Amino acid sequence: MAPAATDFRALEATNRRETIVLVAVMMTILAVLGFLLDVWAGTFAIINGQPTGFPVLTTAALAFGAVQAITAFYGGASLVLMSVHARPLTPDSAAHKTVLDVINEMAIAARLPVPAAYVMDDPSPNAFATGRDPRHSVLCVTQGLIDQMDREELQGVIGHEMSHIADYDIRTMMMVAVMVGGIAMLSDFAYRVMFFTGGRGGRGSRENSNGGNDSGALLAVAVLILAALAPILSQLVAMAVSRQREYLADASSVEFTRNPRALLRALEKIAQVESPLKAGTAGTAHLFIINPREGLRNDDEGFFDNLFSTHPPLNKRIERLRAMAGAGGSSPSA
Repeated sequence: MAPAATDFRALEATNRRETIVLVAVMMTILAVLGFLLDVWAGTFAIINGQPTGFPVLTTAALAFGAVQAITAFYGGASLVLMSVHARPLTPDSAAHKTVLDVINEMAIAARLPVPAAYVMDDPSPNAFATGRDPRHSVLCVTQGLIDQMDREELQGVIGHEMSHIADYDIRTMMMVAVMVGGIAMLSDFAYRVMFFTGGRGGRGSRENSNGGNDSGALLAVAVLILAALAPILSQLVAMAVSRQREYLADASSVEFTRNPRALLRALEKIAQVESPLKAGTAGTAHLFIINPREGLRNDDEGFFDNLFSTHPPLNKRIERLRAMAGAGGSSPSA
């Protein structure tokens, strides 16, 4: 039985809060980087205990972040689809029509509007969902998934993605994808500024309250460190947010399909694929059902392995599905 509407409302409220916190964290990273650039460039300084100038670059960074957040909310799905070179999925073949039929079936099972369907021309089997809410959702599959999965396996994978839509995970994940890219862009800008100026800032960065000239070098180092750490920190946030949602989506897929072996067989089949997705990027990796950049070659379970992974270990996900199927440690036949 599909989760009750009240459960969906609770999940929507939780994801709404998490999205606000996420945007606040990303904006804070941008503001700190902008402020350090302001002090380093001399557009804002504290001289003899008095603030002077105006934090132009901090304001610009916050404005940039605000534009990124608005763009992510209203146009993030289109940006994600463009970045992975996806195109609308049409019933131009029997296989494509089957996928569209399965998407409709799973939407009914999840009690959701039917999402727009897209396809990526890539031989690696994978899928993702994105959008700001179920009424503006998109479900994208790769051609490899279509070619390699039977109907039941397609139901399992699409049921997993429907769970992300139903739970409003898509909104948070879409915001992450766009804002992580924005932070990477600003960090790259900071690096270029430091490179072309040779690390020499303005008057405010060369003077401290005692008239010394060491603050410029220290600020230059601080800017470089933060510029290097900002994309990493934002990516870690994306990874942590993504990992915890995969187990729930796997369980919901079983609930929607009434068939725990459907997703289990699909993941076991995907586990045999060694080639990563060609269009997979660091900014969109957390969206997919499995990490599109690594496949299963790095499916480790140590603390640091999980810390730097967008997904929980696939073997753990498979074990949980086997337990649901009552298959114990044995692999069900395909």
